[in-house]
Amino acid sequence: MAGNEREVESTLTAPDEVRQSRTNPHVMLFYRLREARTFVCAVARRQGSDGILVTAYIADRVKEGVRIWPT
Repeated sequence: MAGNEREVESTLTAPDEVRQSRTNPHVMLFYRLREARTFVCAVARRQGSDGILVTAYIADRVKEGVRIWPT
């Protein structure tokens, strides 16, 4: 995702959808639709009152998990 930092930032601040990880309830997956029916996925973890960006990648679909937003 080097060179796409603004796209990752937009995904975190204005996602189209947020899902909770199936394997770790402290991990959230933020999705934002981009061109060609792909998504930017920014994976963030809660640590106390802070959040940490774990990774970001291009996905072809939204993964399963509890839908947090929008409800």
